[in-house]
Amino acid sequence: MGLIVQKFGGTSVATAERINAAAKRVTDAYKAGNKVIVVVSARGQTTDELIDLAYEITDNPSSREMDMLMSTGEQISVALMAMAIHALGFPAVSFTGGQVGIVTDSYHTKARIRNINTTRIQKELDKGTIVIVAGFQGVDVNENITTLGRGGSDTTAVALAAIMKADRCDIYTDVDGIYTADPRKVPCARKLNRVSYDEILELASLGAQVMHSRSIEFAKKYNVPLYVRSSFNNSEGTLICKEVKEMENIVVSGVAVSKDDAKITIRGVPDVPGQAAKIFHDIAKKNINVDMIIQNASIEGRADVTFTVPRSDLRMALETAEKIKKELSAKEVLHDSKIAKLSVVGIGMRSHCGVAEKMFSVLAEEKINIQMISTSEIKISCVIDEAHAERAMRAVHTAFGLDKVEKEEVVKV
Repeated sequence: MGLIVQKFGGTSVATAERINAAAKRVTDAYKAGNKVIVVVSARGQTTDELIDLAYEITDNPSSREMDMLMSTGEQISVALMAMAIHALGFPAVSFTGGQVGIVTDSYHTKARIRNINTTRIQKELDKGTIVIVAGFQGVDVNENITTLGRGGSDTTAVALAAIMKADRCDIYTDVDGIYTADPRKVPCARKLNRVSYDEILELASLGAQVMHSRSIEFAKKYNVPLYVRSSFNNSEGTLICKEVKEMENIVVSGVAVSKDDAKITIRGVPDVPGQAAKIFHDIAKKNINVDMIIQNASIEGRADVTFTVPRSDLRMALETAEKIKKELSAKEVLHDSKIAKLSVVGIGMRSHCGVAEKMFSVLAEEKINIQMISTSEIKISCVIDEAHAERAMRAVHTAFGLDKVEKEEVVKV
């Protein structure tokens, strides 16, 4: 008897029909002799609707109360899933994140899991019960409800799979695996049968919306086999696993675009030691993640510092930047929220040259200006104007041969 964690996203439980279909998948795994933990997201657009409702009430809702509000979506889903499983004649019990001992830090709306007390889950599994857990949420040490940020249900599922030493974690979504690009924007994108933790970690953090990046970090650390598959068909999906040598033969595995960032420039910063440390210390104190950073050459003893932050944090970042400007006697603060980050990812970059040259040449041919550049061992990212994002992604996808259908082995867990 094995242990399987199954996670169902919002589209997979959007209607009663889909909840019943998901419940059938759960009970099929149970009938095959497995213990099963199910993690469920809020139904459809429930979370977005709750957020919109909050902002109809106030322009500045408390982050603590936002967590209290947003966590209700998953509680509806787990109860309905338990009912659907009961209707099929199988034992099931639903829990909130707090009820199964998911303890987080106290950063409301983007909390991180600190530990999980598995006693209650294990007790139910030992009784032969299917355990259903609300994704996306936990409690802090003061028992305040917290949420894990967008895509946090993935993190819940993988964290549970890791700590419970599950044999596998199946992520059910509205697509049948991970593609070389978003197939809604690049129609010729093709499904990958297998991708490494490092590649999908980069893709997830760069705008590919199949998996949440923190969930991949958990999976990589604890070597949890992840299978991304469709709720609506029985295709094999995509296996996310540790790197194997054959993967290096593929130079670029995927292309992603993110429109979730904004660019801030603090102009005229005195070019003396410690100024950059001051800027990013103050930004970090606000719990704002910074991605790309550029400092230009000093002119007359002053330099410009440009960096990107999540658009959702732009207002707070601008307020902080204005305070920094005054403290450092800088000249002005500029920002641009109409940017996109275009990225190519592939572990084959470690052993192949010319990737940057090809990407930059494609953008030049398309007459698309590059505003910022960032690289890692397996990634190249460019900030461009948001208006050109999809066209740039399609052109780069084609240039790296990702349109071509290649015969790949079917990988099963």
